[in-house]
Amino acid sequence: MNRKAVVLLSGGLDSTLALKMMLEQGLEVLAVNFTSPFCTCTPSKAGCSNAAVKVARENAVPIEVLSKGPEYLRVVEHPRFGVGRGINPCIDCRIFMLSKVRERLGAWEAGFVVTGEVLGQRPMSQHMRAMKLIEKESGLEGLLLRPLCAHLLPPTEPERQGIVDRSKLLDIQGRSRRRQFEVAETLGVEDYLCPAGGCLLTDPAIAARMRDIFAHMPDYTMADVRLVRLGRHFRLNDNLKVVVGRNHAENTVLERVVRSGSSRFFLDHDVPGPTAVAFGPLTGEDRREIGRIVVRFAKKARDGAVPVVCEQDGERVSFLVEDAIPEERLDSYRLHP
Repeated sequence: MNRKAVVLLSGGLDSTLALKMMLEQGLEVLAVNFTSPFCTCTPSKAGCSNAAVKVARENAVPIEVLSKGPEYLRVVEHPRFGVGRGINPCIDCRIFMLSKVRERLGAWEAGFVVTGEVLGQRPMSQHMRAMKLIEKESGLEGLLLRPLCAHLLPPTEPERQGIVDRSKLLDIQGRSRRRQFEVAETLGVEDYLCPAGGCLLTDPAIAARMRDIFAHMPDYTMADVRLVRLGRHFRLNDNLKVVVGRNHAENTVLERVVRSGSSRFFLDHDVPGPTAVAFGPLTGEDRREIGRIVVRFAKKARDGAVPVVCEQDGERVSFLVEDAIPEERLDSYRLHP
């Protein structure tokens, strides 16, 4: 068996420790990071992938960054092994990533795969039955090493062949990360992003927005999916969805996503307020209703008639809105969990 290991590296604590443990054993390592629009480790534009790249560079390890892409969204839409508390298909997600890595093992001249998984840490995908299922369904039986909890699992092929010294692996289990922090200190790991990581698909609001996309937008794109992270989302009818910005940064993003068939709404005459983007065909009544929504979120809109602008496919229409939409009516449009 080839001594080269492929390590799934998120940039978080557990996968960083798994990487360091393989390097401590003198193995050649390739890091692989999967990008996703649903990662919660994004306090800045750096995000998880840049954190993983940083860890790889600090350890002089080459890294491949792969996008989960549209194929993964079909997994989210049609999971084989169920979902968690939101719309998170954790087991299918692990199988998807590991299968992609297995397909490339030959090209990478690698013999086995390493992850930072810990038995009992995540309720859906890291109990014994799920971990065995993931290993089997990904085609990595005997080739998937989880060094942080290896002593709680059967030996893998690299352990049996002496490529990996099993005595130097660990028996961590459960949700506490106390042991990981101790190991990090021993291995000299001081800087890591998002110790526990996370997935937006567990968020009930995000789950509701994704279900809406699957139900009403059969030709959705990655751009549509990225929008679930920002703004307030409303479904006016089966063919019309509206996203309203919550701040200047979101308004700026929304202005960039206007495309053919969609419309941009904003307040006229330098009245500060949100940008709204409507996806779908509009009637005159739809325009007025969206105008009332925009006025509802304009904190400094003056009393009386407020001028609202609708731009669509190069045409600009301005109209007056007499009153903001009532809260109860607004709530009937809102995409709730």
